[in-house]
Amino acid sequence: MQSPFWNVQQAPVVPADINVPKTIPETASVTSRLMEVLDSNSHGNVHGGVIMRMVDESAAIVAIKHSRRPVVTKRIDQFTFIAPAYIGDVVHIHCRMNYVGRTSMEVGVEVLAESLGTGEIRQICSSQVVFVALDENRRPTPVPPLKATTPEEQNQIQKARARRERILQIEQELETEFH
Repeated sequence: MQSPFWNVQQAPVVPADINVPKTIPETASVTSRLMEVLDSNSHGNVHGGVIMRMVDESAAIVAIKHSRRPVVTKRIDQFTFIAPAYIGDVVHIHCRMNYVGRTSMEVGVEVLAESLGTGEIRQICSSQVVFVALDENRRPTPVPPLKATTPEEQNQIQKARARRERILQIEQELETEFH
C-alpha cells in the first residue's frame, strides 16, 4: 500500500544542468527562527533535537538549490554543542556548500544564537551534513560540480575532499570488519 504522502502535489522540479558548475555563494542560505517554549528541554534550554532538525532542514535547502532535485540526508558529521540556546533567542543557521561528488553534496553548517534582549551572539554548534540527490525514481542522480571563486573557497573544498576520503576509508574498514 502506497503512503498518502507520496500523492501530495508538489511544485514542478527543473533539475540543474549537471554540466554547469555552481558557486558556493549561489546556493548559500541562512535560516532564522525564534525559540519558543515548545522548543525547550527539561533544563529550560532549547532541546538539542530541535537544533538538529533545524540544521538538517536548513542544510537541505542548500543541497536542493544546488541540485534542483529532491535530496535525502546520508550523514551528519561532527555535531558538537558548545553552548546552549535559550527560549527567546533567535537561532540563525548559516549553510554553504563545502564539497560536491557525483551524486552527493556536503553542506557546512554554523549555528548561532542571538539574544534579542542583549544583542549577544554565540556560536551553538557546527556540523557538516551530506545529502544525496534523487531522480524521479528516488535513485541517486548526478549533480552539478562546485566551482571555487576565491582561494578561501578552494581551500574549503580541498579540506572537505580530504575529510570525505578519510570517512570513505573508515566506512570501508568498518565494512570489512563486520563482514
